[in-house]
Amino acid sequence: LALNPWDVVLCISGTIISCENAVVVVLIFYTPAFRAPMFLLIGSLATADLLAGLGLILHFAFVCFIPSEVVRLLTVGLLVTSFTASVSSLLTITIDRYLSLYNALTYYSERTVTRTYIMLVLTWGGSICLGLLPIMGWNCLKEPSSCSIVKPLMKNHLIILSVSFFVVFAVMLQLYVQICKIICRHAHQIALQRHFLATSHYDTTRKGIATLALILGTFASCWLPFAVYCLLGDYSYPALYTYATLLPATYNSMINPVIYAFRNQEIQKVLWAVCCGCFSSTSPFRSRSPSDV
Repeated sequence: LALNPWDVVLCISGTIISCENAVVVVLIFYTPAFRAPMFLLIGSLATADLLAGLGLILHFAFVCFIPSEVVRLLTVGLLVTSFTASVSSLLTITIDRYLSLYNALTYYSERTVTRTYIMLVLTWGGSICLGLLPIMGWNCLKEPSSCSIVKPLMKNHLIILSVSFFVVFAVMLQLYVQICKIICRHAHQIALQRHFLATSHYDTTRKGIATLALILGTFASCWLPFAVYCLLGDYSYPALYTYATLLPATYNSMINPVIYAFRNQEIQKVLWAVCCGCFSSTSPFRSRSPSDV
């Protein structure tokens, strides 16, 4: 059986993604203390990335060993759903971080919990609908000329996904600019109160900007090449171009647990406790705001 090396690389990437995000999902699901809105959103992101990793593995297995158009539609639908939910979850986390700073006094209220559940329902509802479109008949199996660079997705379907990505990226960029302004203003006020403006203000601002640059830079570098190629590419182009732009996009799901979960001090504590064999899911810890994550 001749294997496409790109499919093998994507399968390996999916395996790493699945393992990383499975750890995050298990930690959040089995730790009662992780029921705050920000942890629910991190759990949503990890679940989406976990499904994306599993989708890559299943796609490789079915394409290589069970070649079937119906199965291919199912795996592509799963990948569309999971990657759409992943990008949407990044947006919800950004919104949550912004509101935790902009409405700091009212953030810890029932309204925040309600808003979180609404964002989760919208995220997964919209993602599932987009993922079901190929299965429900919006595919190019009967009209090969209408195919996009990702068969069997139609060109119009992929354009909608790409435009949605650019909208999400623009909103995230705007929100993180506002977050950066709030961080700088807060750091300036604290530094004035403590009478060491130069050092405190510079360090806090530098760390905040570096974190935001890491988040946006990673997201853009992973997804922008694929999103641009989805708009400009054609089904007649070599599949090499699709693989070369899709592979970096999968790396975003590989990096997300590191940025959003494993950097969180509470998750680090529970993870180390599990590794040391002294896990206690009811252990109290200081709840941090999303802006601290």
